[in-house]
Amino acid sequence: MREYLLTLCVTVAVTYLLTGPVRKFAIAVGAMPAIRARDVHREPTPRLGGIAMFGGLCAGLLVADHLQNLNGVFELSNEPRALLSGAALIWLVGVLDDKFEIDALIKLGAQMISAGVMVMQGLTILWIPVPFIGTVALTQWQGNLLTVALVVITINAVNFVDGLDGLAAGMVCIASCAFFLYAYRIWFGYGIEAAAPATLFAAILMGMCLGFLPHNMHPARIFMGDSGSMLIGLVLAAAAISITGQVDPDAMALFAGGERNATHAMLPVFIPLLLPLTIIAIPMADLVLAIVRRTWKGQSPFAADRGHLHHRLLELGHSHSRAVLIMYFWSGLIAYGAVAYSVHSTSMWIVLAIAALSAVGLILLLLPRFTPRTPRWAESLVPPRYRHSARRAEAAAEAAAREATAIEPAPARPVVAGVSGVNGATAVGARSRFPDRRKAESTR
Repeated sequence: MREYLLTLCVTVAVTYLLTGPVRKFAIAVGAMPAIRARDVHREPTPRLGGIAMFGGLCAGLLVADHLQNLNGVFELSNEPRALLSGAALIWLVGVLDDKFEIDALIKLGAQMISAGVMVMQGLTILWIPVPFIGTVALTQWQGNLLTVALVVITINAVNFVDGLDGLAAGMVCIASCAFFLYAYRIWFGYGIEAAAPATLFAAILMGMCLGFLPHNMHPARIFMGDSGSMLIGLVLAAAAISITGQVDPDAMALFAGGERNATHAMLPVFIPLLLPLTIIAIPMADLVLAIVRRTWKGQSPFAADRGHLHHRLLELGHSHSRAVLIMYFWSGLIAYGAVAYSVHSTSMWIVLAIAALSAVGLILLLLPRFTPRTPRWAESLVPPRYRHSARRAEAAAEAAAREATAIEPAPARPVVAGVSGVNGATAVGARSRFPDRRKAESTR
């Protein structure tokens, strides 16, 4: 565990320290596109944050290769090299897309080629556990096709959810942390060395996201871009494939009887097939809904719009930060709920806790729909924003401000070409203290 923590800290430090210079480089090369109709941010923000995340990935793998215990992962398995090869290819395509806007079909082909590169080096699904049946061995073509499909779906799911500041990095960080706990339990608790690569991948992925998040939280100073979203999606898929297709689940049920009985009795313990799906449940739901919504309207599945889940939260009335925290909450509830159930499947308290937290999440989700009404006798006990008099005064002030704006519009602020409007602390242009929180409009 100490070596995993050291690898995690090195990955965090390298990613965090590289993000600042990468941001300046992105501004210098012009990787800062204009505001699009579907964007939520109001100021041009540089991309190419994936460069720093890829540097953190390389640093984490390099440190792990020189540690006493983790060095065995590189000697006994070719999976780290397969991951690095596929990650380098998809990262390069993402960098070109952040600068030159590559076509969606070209990116899809690059994702399939990256998955194929990992498959050729041994990172593939060999078998899958099926409830009440046991371990089902796959042919070479079946395993290869399933691996490529899982990689492409995971990459696009993470890419689709990357729509708010800190959303994709935070959700993947939560998912990788839950995945690390599960993989480490299989490796250390059951002594299965085949789970070590997945544990290492999850630790490095967590470090990449943690190192980038301070620069990406609202208001973001830099975006990860496709170079970052596709990269972390591929690393998450590689960890899922490693523990799904390389770890034999029957090795964890040697004393539970026959194969069929072992599968039934130890089902909550070896859920490598279900856990990756629960980890990306929120991005996957967003991906499926986006494809259905766009094809229903006669559009291409790759056509961009403002109908994603985070856009819906903004339409409900949530602020930018609260929408991100709600997505964090649901992602963590699903991922950690699955891990907790795999540890204590017979405990009813886990099911009740998940149900109670789900109810809390629904209340938080619909909170903007309810306007609190405090009785006049209790106004002194609540904050001023919940008092009738304060609300009336606020409404009157807003009406007066609108009338003043209509009568005498404010003069436009001069903009220096190429300087002002750049989001971030090192930008020359001033940033407004009051961000535009207009209701997000869905394109129809």
